[in-house]
Amino acid sequence: MMFLLISNAYAQAAAGAQQNPLMSMIPFVLVFVVMYFFMIRPQKKKMQEEQDFLSKLQHGAEVFTKSGILGKISGITEKVVTLELEGGTKMKVLKTHIGGSAKSLLETK
Repeated sequence: MMFLLISNAYAQAAAGAQQNPLMSMIPFVLVFVVMYFFMIRPQKKKMQEEQDFLSKLQHGAEVFTKSGILGKISGITEKVVTLELEGGTKMKVLKTHIGGSAKSLLETK
């Protein structure tokens, strides 16, 4: 009886040793594909949309910063945006810190 159990164990070990090495990589490939479609691809799309928005900024547009400041664009350069806040105060912020259009923010309420 013991001989049968031992021979079955050796047979299973021998069958596992003959497995194709490419077959052992399939789970890793599947994990990468899932990560690409659920994490990497949406993040790239979001970054592209943000870059498109920043390239279309114009003088007079009402925007908000990523820190939550609302203002109207009174000046714009390649890297710096001058915002006019309520009361006539002007503030310079980096263009990359513009979060979005204030009109779209106010429309969601």
